Amino acid sequence: MLKATVDRQRPYETLSEADPLLRASVGYSFPSGHAATSFAGAVILGYLFRRALPGLLALAVLVAFSRVYVGVHYPLDILGGAVIGALVAFLVIAALRLRLRTSAGRRRSGGAPPAG
Repeated sequence: MLKATVDRQRPYETLSEADPLLRASVGYSFPSGHAATSFAGAVILGYLFRRALPGLLALAVLVAFSRVYVGVHYPLDILGGAVIGALVAFLVIAALRLRLRTSAGRRRSGGAPPAG
């Protein structure tokens, strides 16, 4: 929805000197979906496996950079995608933590389960 709202053309569509490795991308440029997905995954997996966080973030940066390298995104596109992906991941983590906290606080009765 954001891509259609911003309506930003890809670099190879607007810059005559751009020579992309790929032209198969369809749609608009901002934000980069690859960057958003890779940063969301890196943040969530990094939360679950903290020791892997530096490597996961490095991989996300490489995925994002590759989108500029192949000529299908501007640097601002990947920055926007990275921020959106990380924000979504933080919201998911916060929601999960809140759910775990509220479900852990529920008390169960000491009685036997119902018969039957």
